[in-house]
Amino acid sequence: MGGFRTLVEPVVILNTMGSAFYDTALSLSVYQRALELAEGRSDQAQAIASHFLLLYNSLCSLLSFVSTLVLGWLAHRHGPRLLLVLPQVGTVARKSLLLAFVLFRLPLEALYAGAAAYGLCGGTPAYWGALVSLASLTSGERRRSLKINAVDFCYGTTAVLGGLLSGHLYPLGRAGVPLIVMSILLCVGSLLYSAFLLTIPGAAGGGEGNPEPGWLEVSRRAARTDRSGVVLLLVSIAVFDLGMSGAEDVLTLYVQKPPLGWDSVWLGYGSAATNAMYVSSFLGVVLLSRALGDTALILLGVASNCTGMAVMAFATRSWVYFFARGIMMFSCIPMPTIKAQMSVKLDARSYGRVFGWLQATLALTTVLSGLFFTSIYPLTLGWYSGFCFLTSCAISYLSVIPILYLHCRGTRKGYMPISVNS
Repeated sequence: MGGFRTLVEPVVILNTMGSAFYDTALSLSVYQRALELAEGRSDQAQAIASHFLLLYNSLCSLLSFVSTLVLGWLAHRHGPRLLLVLPQVGTVARKSLLLAFVLFRLPLEALYAGAAAYGLCGGTPAYWGALVSLASLTSGERRRSLKINAVDFCYGTTAVLGGLLSGHLYPLGRAGVPLIVMSILLCVGSLLYSAFLLTIPGAAGGGEGNPEPGWLEVSRRAARTDRSGVVLLLVSIAVFDLGMSGAEDVLTLYVQKPPLGWDSVWLGYGSAATNAMYVSSFLGVVLLSRALGDTALILLGVASNCTGMAVMAFATRSWVYFFARGIMMFSCIPMPTIKAQMSVKLDARSYGRVFGWLQATLALTTVLSGLFFTSIYPLTLGWYSGFCFLTSCAISYLSVIPILYLHCRGTRKGYMPISVNS
């Protein structure tokens, strides 16, 4: 039982399923309200909904960026449990506000309060920073890449299942109320597990006290931090995200216009193919890690992502899109594997703080990437709408420069190599 209680996977599964239900309910609820405000005019309703969601997501990301810096410092002193629990409190709060929005027909702007609560509690950056910290603490150096990729695998498979189920569950009841209630219950279960059942590695007695006893023991065993290595890895992962996330956002618009002209059914197939990359990437790590090592796995993942995105720039038929997704089957390897390498170079006491900063940086790069690609995409529609994807490919390829430098530095000067075989 003690071994089970050190697992973060139950948190990922419960929270991801609840979030998948919430995302569907939020999108449909906002669009229905937008239709009412637009008096049934679909074009105007899409403009209202897209503007609202842009502000909503930006508010979440920017407030999360600020609050995670503070929470990361607290996690450095008291352990990563705080970094995991508080964002889930914000998650439950914003889902509860959506329920109130539907039941009591609150103004659309009331949902911004939920976004603010979620962001001020740390949001996605703090939550994932804590997950990566705990996954690192519960695995040895040789299996850390596999462990963190397993967390991403749980996220991807649960997101696929949650997305498929939510479409069938939303019509049950009035205005998606049962779906929202199930979302809240799943996230409450994840919160209770994180707060009362999850054991921090090394805690004797369930991690009671402040700071947690297990965290003090880990701190005493801390190793020296390779700061330059950590900074280079952070730059690499930020550049990769900068090139990737915004292009993925544009891709959802690209497939809905001619010549592809996808409807909701094809969009569902595309979403499933996208989330399936988490599964194929995890299988790639399992099968190839012993033969290749982490450096080669990261380079394989970057090449897979960039090559597939370049092919996507020429997708004029649906089969080309899915062929490109097939090429991108290893594109989810770089992010968790680079995080695993960062943990190897870090003092264990710094896990919560540094991974919190990392996720906050990724939240900022996601916003910047989205603004950049959504700004240039309309300008390219008249001459070559696939230009965004070639730009994404070029930016993401730059992320290999710090990886190769670290590998060469370790080989020449006796630093710990970035490649740590499983």
